[in-house]
Amino acid sequence: MSRTVEQEFSKTAADGTPVGPDGGPAQPLVRVLHINNGNLYGGVETILVTLARLRQLCPDMEPHFGLCEAGRLSEELQAERVPVYFFGRVRISRPWTVWRARRRLRRLLASEQFDFVICHMSWSLAVFGSAVRASRVKLGFWAHGFFHNGQPWLEGLAGRTRPDFTIANSCYTETGAAKLFPSGPRTVIYPPLTLPAPTSDEARFMARRQLGVDDETVVIIQVSRLESWKGHQLHLEALSQLKTRNKWVCWIVGGAQKPEEHEYLTQLQTGAAEMGLKDRVRFLGQRADVPTLLAAADIFCQPNQVPEPFGMVFVEALWAGLPIVTTALGGALEIVDQGCGLFVSPDQPGDLAAALSKLIESPELRARLGRGQARAVELCDPATQMSKLRNFFSQYNIMGKPTCL
Repeated sequence: MSRTVEQEFSKTAADGTPVGPDGGPAQPLVRVLHINNGNLYGGVETILVTLARLRQLCPDMEPHFGLCEAGRLSEELQAERVPVYFFGRVRISRPWTVWRARRRLRRLLASEQFDFVICHMSWSLAVFGSAVRASRVKLGFWAHGFFHNGQPWLEGLAGRTRPDFTIANSCYTETGAAKLFPSGPRTVIYPPLTLPAPTSDEARFMARRQLGVDDETVVIIQVSRLESWKGHQLHLEALSQLKTRNKWVCWIVGGAQKPEEHEYLTQLQTGAAEMGLKDRVRFLGQRADVPTLLAAADIFCQPNQVPEPFGMVFVEALWAGLPIVTTALGGALEIVDQGCGLFVSPDQPGDLAAALSKLIESPELRARLGRGQARAVELCDPATQMSKLRNFFSQYNIMGKPTCL
């Protein structure tokens, strides 16, 4: 599926110089191999699928993908007909699996001509960084978290291989990347995010009816991985303290992917029942219709207990026209402002309950804070963000080193 510069740019200027789609000088084709484990699905995987699905927005950047495990990510990438390579299941506690995967990567790099290899998250860099270095291909690290997975030993392993450059998904994450690689060049590029077509009133109506919600009921929604730091417990405690007489329900969207997440889900369901919320809170599990559910809701609430590295779901909520309630931590501060949401402290369920009550009781406030579509585009428009990524690569190739944008 590889393409050449001649195939990409059929038009030429009078002097024979290739001309790009916009009529300006064409950039040479850049082939990028993105490496990720592939065993889970969250924000990182959403970015990878976006790079594949919307690659026509930046036709001179050709994405390839290297994974260790098959699953939802590999299925979605293969459905987009992009090259996907498998290195085999890796467990760092079993060194032979690491050595085997590195050998397979080295063979791939010897047979395919990649301009860059990007390791997503510390795990990928720890496992594959040295193999990329040995192959003399330019190595990039895409940082998606401040303390990647909260595992210091993994940070130590990743830190043994300094990348040629680091891309951070937020200014907040960049401060963490600077601690891991203080001397390396870095840049911040917000994630490209697919912004779906607006949901019709009929689709919103049907989604609410299918879940037993009438027009007078205010729907609060949280969409996230089932991890305790996402603030589900605080959310439930705040809901149990609501004093409003207005009708409301809460949808918790997200499926368990790890054994500990299954246990956590059981704890949340038990806690909701003990708080008297069994009829008000619905755990919807993993859903493929998240944009429709967001459009069918009235308030988005995710009270993170630790800083979110970025928070793509906040951008999705803005695009759906929802007011946001969250804690004043991390990347959320780069997305949400006073014109589209309310901030609360991370340890005060009473404050969260008050913020939710204010929105439940005031359709006018919900409408005023639910006008964040333009901000969503400003932050994560895929064409703009992919162009920034391509320009960053271009500066590296032309100047010999990357320059922060």
